[in-house]
Amino acid sequence: MTFLTSSSAISLSLSRRNLVRALALVPGLVVLGGARAQTAPKPDSTVDMAVALTPGPLPELSVGDPNGLPVIEYGSATCPHCAHFARDVWPVFKKAYVDTGKVRFIFREYSRNNLDVAAFMLARCVGDDKAYAAIELLFAAQDSWAFGDNPLEGLMTALQPTGINRDKATACLNDQAKADALAKIVKDADDKFKISGTPSFIIDGKIYGGALSLGELDAILKPIVK
Repeated sequence: MTFLTSSSAISLSLSRRNLVRALALVPGLVVLGGARAQTAPKPDSTVDMAVALTPGPLPELSVGDPNGLPVIEYGSATCPHCAHFARDVWPVFKKAYVDTGKVRFIFREYSRNNLDVAAFMLARCVGDDKAYAAIELLFAAQDSWAFGDNPLEGLMTALQPTGINRDKATACLNDQAKADALAKIVKDADDKFKISGTPSFIIDGKIYGGALSLGELDAILKPIVK
């Protein structure tokens, strides 16, 4: 069984913005200076949204009104920051922006390693229309499979609610064409948008690297959505 992964190793660094977020989560830590209004983070770069929305080799994993403002996330199944966004930010963000028709959320699989590829292949195996819900299950149980002793067993357990069985999973994991397509998503992200880590977001022609808080998303979106 052979998986194709990104041609370049991804070196993740903790930005100053992410460091502030991390410190804010430390129990008992007092941040001096008082409460301040959230400001929109500075984007890493800009991009033509028409290019960003060009379909890739696999059907898009999108949620929300097709006429909503596109918000694209590049995420890795084994990325703890991506899991944090999925577990703690996404539910509130979805209720405020996606369920109300303001935003069309698009998730794109950014595989950093073979385990990411396997996880995304199994999620796609459930069905393209159910794949993002399967990825949410993987994020919710990330600690049990991404960092455990038996990742395949952990993946199967995490995806048990989808009804996938072992025979189907084995066939999916040997689908080299699907692995090639996942590798192309990464290559396109690197070549076109210089994505260098996960999560990364593309919103209104701007690329934001690193996990975005709900406050930061509010600051970005409220001036541009109805």
